[in-house]
Amino acid sequence: MARRALISVSDKTGVVEFARQLAERGWEILSTGGTYQSIVEAGIAARQVSDVTGFPEMLDGRVKTLHPAVHGGILARREEGHLGQLAQHGIGTIDLVCVNLYPFRETVARGAAFPEVIENIDIGGPAMIRSAAKNHAGVLVLVDPADYPVALQDEVSPAERQRLAAKAYRHTSEYDAAITAYLEGTSDELPTALPEQLTLNLTRAAQVRYGENPHQPGAIYRLGAAQGPVLDARLLSGKPMSFNNYADADAAWALCQELSEQEAAVPGHEVACVAVKHANPCGVALAQSARTAWERARDADTLSVFGGVVALSRPVDLEAAQAMRGTFLEVLIAPEVSPEAAAWFAEKKPDLRVLVAGPAAGISRLDVRPLTGGFAVQERDTRPWDDLCPEVVTTREPTEQEWLDLRFAWATVKHARSNAVVLARDGVTVGLGAGAVSRIWAAERAVANAGERAQGSVLASEAFFPFDDVVRLAAGVGVRAILQPGGAKRDPEVIAACNELGVSMVFTGSRHFRH
Repeated sequence: MARRALISVSDKTGVVEFARQLAERGWEILSTGGTYQSIVEAGIAARQVSDVTGFPEMLDGRVKTLHPAVHGGILARREEGHLGQLAQHGIGTIDLVCVNLYPFRETVARGAAFPEVIENIDIGGPAMIRSAAKNHAGVLVLVDPADYPVALQDEVSPAERQRLAAKAYRHTSEYDAAITAYLEGTSDELPTALPEQLTLNLTRAAQVRYGENPHQPGAIYRLGAAQGPVLDARLLSGKPMSFNNYADADAAWALCQELSEQEAAVPGHEVACVAVKHANPCGVALAQSARTAWERARDADTLSVFGGVVALSRPVDLEAAQAMRGTFLEVLIAPEVSPEAAAWFAEKKPDLRVLVAGPAAGISRLDVRPLTGGFAVQERDTRPWDDLCPEVVTTREPTEQEWLDLRFAWATVKHARSNAVVLARDGVTVGLGAGAVSRIWAAERAVANAGERAQGSVLASEAFFPFDDVVRLAAGVGVRAILQPGGAKRDPEVIAACNELGVSMVFTGSRHFRH
């Protein structure tokens, strides 16, 4: 009896030539719908599945292959008992299943309406794939055109069959995870509670030479069908992105966009520039032009910006590009780079990775961090300033400019690793202390970084003050206003110290721990 292959694919890459070669080797081909049409129009003999089942496609194509004549032929073990039952019912074996699924993720990604998305949930395809994978000892299962040559071999080893089966189950599990994510609304609105079972649907988006260090293999993965500004950025020039480049560019862009949305209405604050080193901001500034924003961010910490990653919220023109001449940077990311600036970077800074930020769509609100043996999962910290109710708790109130700087410093400190303290003045960071094991040490680092620039600045802390030591340190170098969450046992002592020293203090009622 001739071997039979069932071929029904959405991705028709190479399928006609594959069917031709199977037919030349004596295989009988069963097919459905558009795949059948492509095969027969190429002059290759094939039978429709409906000829085998004795039933036409039903329910607008929802039912085609869900029939014992199909699944019996796939699932039967190649031994006397099962083959005898097939013979009793006039069912032939199916020895190869070549199926890939309705384009569900692609349909979601192009913004299709809910009814169309639902119609692109494949039912028969996953059933056939899973059946063939279960019975892989007797049935070859192919979900990827790259594996078609395997089926054309004279013999396929048990190990190769098992590899194909594992790949098939991965294919269907990823598909189900994408459907789950869509129906639960992870690309729009997170469920009220984290689910008891959480599946991470990850697809490799980029290969990198190694991870954080050369001895660690690494790669970049996409979660579901999400599109990310850095993940989908366009590389205009420079070397390929590294693992650390991706992490730092993502951190820089996140703060840059938050500042851009927050400060766009303030004259002179139209452009945000963020310099990042090891995922921590090291120079952040607002200005009227891309060049000035860069220069202010660079001058905020000329030592740390060396070898850093820079994000700009507005297009980079030639003037801004040339202002970067004397500074070594790893990555520059912006929403647009003028042709003149791109050409200048390619000639003058050929190693600099120049990125045009990609679109953002379908971003999950989940923040997933690895633990040994598991993950810690939470909602992303996306609480905006406008959701807060800042409360002045001291006799002195901040001035109008101090309010602007407090808001700017609060956005910046949110993106620094705890414990973190930020000093800012006139829309630029003058001192940052991040990743410290005590709040006073973070403040001391920020004050040391600021030097004389601390005079007249404001201070933001991402968590409350357990003592009044930070207040006294800050007041001693000329800090005029402080923003912090409040909520410590010694808040009265901290407030009293501010009143004694003539410093304004504002409580936000919300903290921003970042570990």
